[in-house]
Amino acid sequence: MFELRHENLHGHEVGYRLAGEGETILLIHGMAGSSRTWREVMPQLAERYRVLAPDLLGHGESAKPMGDYSLGAHASGLRDLLGRLDIERATIVGQSLGGGVAMQLAYQHPEVCERLVLVSSGGLGRDVSWMLRFLSLPGAEFVLPIIAPRLVRERGNQVSRWLRDHGVRAPHIAEMWLAYASLTEAENRQAFVKTLRAVVDASGQTVSALDRLYLTSVLPTLIIWGDEDPVIPVSHAHTAHELMPGSRLEIYEGVGHFPQVEAPEQFVDALFDFLGSTTPASPDLRQYQQLLATRG
Repeated sequence: MFELRHENLHGHEVGYRLAGEGETILLIHGMAGSSRTWREVMPQLAERYRVLAPDLLGHGESAKPMGDYSLGAHASGLRDLLGRLDIERATIVGQSLGGGVAMQLAYQHPEVCERLVLVSSGGLGRDVSWMLRFLSLPGAEFVLPIIAPRLVRERGNQVSRWLRDHGVRAPHIAEMWLAYASLTEAENRQAFVKTLRAVVDASGQTVSALDRLYLTSVLPTLIIWGDEDPVIPVSHAHTAHELMPGSRLEIYEGVGHFPQVEAPEQFVDALFDFLGSTTPASPDLRQYQQLLATRG
């Protein structure tokens, strides 16, 4: 149903998964992730909507060119993918790094955004896990081959299969393992470091959307977070909610950084309720001009 497909954009292969009919939901994964992170929720979402889940450049089965891995570049790439697939507008759902990309897409290209859903999103404060800050340091590209060798990936995959076969479910650990395992490939490591350094340094997150969140007052917005997120603290969700007029906030107890795999049923129910009870935004340049004038 969600087999991986490919499109060539600007000379680079972009992997994506697409299924369902109706209004489009665009699912954007996080750092060192891929479209696979949505595997638990895509089938249910596709029963009512058309669901598009791409692999960002530098991730998954998409190309890993030596190029720009900024939020703006990712946002423009997604705008172009939507155009290639003849999709005019979508509800934009972004998790972690994908949340930062989603906000940038809504800011740069509001004409394609009907609603915004931020899941454990980056770009809403300085705090971030010490590991990501460490890996942003100069020389990290030389350390990664040592801490992420292929041998460890192979042994880890064996352990993962054993746990799965014996009914042990640890979705947060499994998702973190997928991200770690991807770094055992040289081209993945290069793309990861470039992506990470575009948004994080030793002191924390370096890209913030906080000063522009007032622009989302014209865009129905849902914020989803786990109260035990070890990567980006849940306090960022509360800050964003206060700065985004009319936004909805969902905090999941006992959930970490990946609500879509740790609490998939709760996640799908929240998304269905949000989509069913809100009206898609329509692009209106005058509204943005008026909002910008209020903050002049």
